[in-house]
Amino acid sequence: MLVDTHCHLADAAFEADAGEVVARARAAGVGHVVVIGETPEAADRARALAAAHPSCSTTAGLHPHEASRWSPDLEADLRARLRDPGVVAAGETGLDYHYEHSPRARQREAFAAQLALAAAAGKPAVVHAREADADVAAELRNQPGAVAILHSFSSAGLLRAALDAGHYVSFSGMVTFRSWALDDALRAVPADRLLLETDAPYLAPVPHRGRRNEPAYVADTARRVAEVRGVGLPELVAQTTANAVRVFGARVAC
Repeated sequence: MLVDTHCHLADAAFEADAGEVVARARAAGVGHVVVIGETPEAADRARALAAAHPSCSTTAGLHPHEASRWSPDLEADLRARLRDPGVVAAGETGLDYHYEHSPRARQREAFAAQLALAAAAGKPAVVHAREADADVAAELRNQPGAVAILHSFSSAGLLRAALDAGHYVSFSGMVTFRSWALDDALRAVPADRLLLETDAPYLAPVPHRGRRNEPAYVADTARRVAEVRGVGLPELVAQTTANAVRVFGARVAC
């Protein structure tokens, strides 16, 4: 069964029907959903969801948009959260120089600290990168003990640095968009470093454009990735699920 490795199921968009969303995912062949806790508040909601739905696990971290909040207290809080076996990764962390909701220096500070916390906890870091390829690559080089997952990948400039360091690359519904122009990147990722995600409620794939995205739709992304890579869908599903279990741990096993 598929694993949706990145879903904001704790978002307000799912407040009224999260249980139904999880059931639809299961019916669509999605055996596990990694729910992103991109702030302490979102991490709390994600933890409650995972407690109610065994097919969900969570992350905990601070999004670059929120990096101005980074503090010693928040760092200590995240260190404690990463000791929870149900928290399978740090993040979503990273750098976003497109919106710059937080100053770049604070983003780099929070990103570096979260990579270090993830490495110390023996867990991967879910990395958001937008218009910040060089600095993301530099931070990853500075933290050789960290394992990164480049989420909703769409940046060819960062790919080689990530692959050379053995990191994972996750693709979202963007691969189905008419504007998608990175099929070469889809083919370049080694089979044992490839992951799939929705980033729901955002980035709904074709044929669901214009609707709220949800974990069930990761199947549409899987079909497109299999087509581009020239492999059968069952092979792609088996490989990406094995990769998810390897990087996140047995908690995500379907």
